[in-house]
Amino acid sequence: MALDGEYEPNAWDWVADHVARYEASGGADGGTMKDRPCVVLTTKGARSGKTRKVPVMRVSDGERYAVVASLGGAPNNPVWANNLMTFPQDVRLQDGPRVLDCTAHLAEGAERATWWDRAVAAFPEYAEYQGKTDRVIPVFVLEPVAG
Repeated sequence: MALDGEYEPNAWDWVADHVARYEASGGADGGTMKDRPCVVLTTKGARSGKTRKVPVMRVSDGERYAVVASLGGAPNNPVWANNLMTFPQDVRLQDGPRVLDCTAHLAEGAERATWWDRAVAAFPEYAEYQGKTDRVIPVFVLEPVAG
C-alpha cells in the first residue's frame, strides 16, 4: 500500500475541512453529508503521486463499499476517479473509526446495476445527477484487503 507519501489537502477548503474533522473524530464529526452517512476515500494522485482524500457517500453491502464518481452530474468525472483507475491497489477507506486498505475496480454490467441501486438507495440524489449528464456515472467497488 503506497499511501504513506505526502498528503496534499484538497484545494476546496470545505472538502479539506470535512476530511480533517472526520479523521480527527473517527467520523463522529463530519460523519454525514447532506444528512446521509459518508466515509473518507484516500487515493494516490494519478499525476502527483501525492495522497489525496475526499469525503464520499457511504454505500456498502456490509463487506465491500462502492464509491460513485458523480461530481453532482457534471460533464466530467471527479479527479479521484482517475486516481482509482491509475492506482486501484492504493486505496484506503475510513468508515467512522474503521480504516480499511482496499483495491478498487470499475463496476460494469449487472454488477454496476446492483451497486447503482444500492447507491441510489443510500443517496437518492445520484439518480438526479445521472439525469444531468450524458456520461454514465462510474461506480467503483472497493474490496477490503486482508491484512
